[in-house]
Amino acid sequence: MGWDGFVTAYTITALDGVAYGLLLFVIAAGLTLIFGVAGVFSMAHGTLYLAGAYLAWHLADDAWTGLTLALGVAVAVGALGGAGLAAAVRPLADRPLDQVLATLGIAYIAADQFSLVFGAEPRSVDPPRAVAGSVSLGDYQYPVYRLGFIAVGVLLVLGLFWLVERSRTGAVVRAVVADPGMAAATGLRTGTVRTGVLIGGGVLAVTAGVLGAPVIGPAPGVDTTILVYSLIVCVVGGLGSIRGALLAALGVGQALTLGVALAPGAASFVLAVAMLSALTVRQRTALAGRPA
Repeated sequence: MGWDGFVTAYTITALDGVAYGLLLFVIAAGLTLIFGVAGVFSMAHGTLYLAGAYLAWHLADDAWTGLTLALGVAVAVGALGGAGLAAAVRPLADRPLDQVLATLGIAYIAADQFSLVFGAEPRSVDPPRAVAGSVSLGDYQYPVYRLGFIAVGVLLVLGLFWLVERSRTGAVVRAVVADPGMAAATGLRTGTVRTGVLIGGGVLAVTAGVLGAPVIGPAPGVDTTILVYSLIVCVVGGLGSIRGALLAALGVGQALTLGVALAPGAASFVLAVAMLSALTVRQRTALAGRPA
């Protein structure tokens, strides 16, 4: 059996799931570090993605210059958004419910402003002309941009793994995750680390919005959808765990694409069971006296 025999409608759908999962990972990686390192329960993370998607719609054109400009602005917007979030929740340290309410209010205000400025209708974002076509995979045509996004997503995964697990910055982040008190006692400026993580998470989310806009375009409600899926990834993968976030994001991506194609009514149930199972296992581990 040749290559064409392995390429079916389900194979193409599974490839879509990989692209979707990598997009969710880039978004949720920042959120899981924000939860795990900064201890901030941010409900405005989907808003940052939507900001990036609208940036792509407004600035990107059919050339690389527009996409490059959108990415440059995304870094600045993400950094400002992360710093603003850090300032907003600083008085609410150790008050998670208040953090949720405050960031949820920020998300609602931003959603209203997006609708006011960009309109209430969904927007479509075209990729640069050089990658706007399709390639043949067996008997099917697959978007070149989506394949390119998968390649970029893999590079981002490798970069995040190196940053968190191999670099000195990552060692500091892991120390704050493992034991904030001990990290502070050794002289680490945990407050600066938390602010840096919030800024980094903001940059990742807005950048993901620019890159992912041709996949999940800007529209009212997209911020809520992205937030919900990111929270699922964080819960299933574990707060502060980049490896767990990657596995969970890829799993969620497949559930939302291949799972829907195979069993349309079961995808939501599978995601709910995965979250409940993860929470149950961690709770039993904590009760047994081992680290959760």
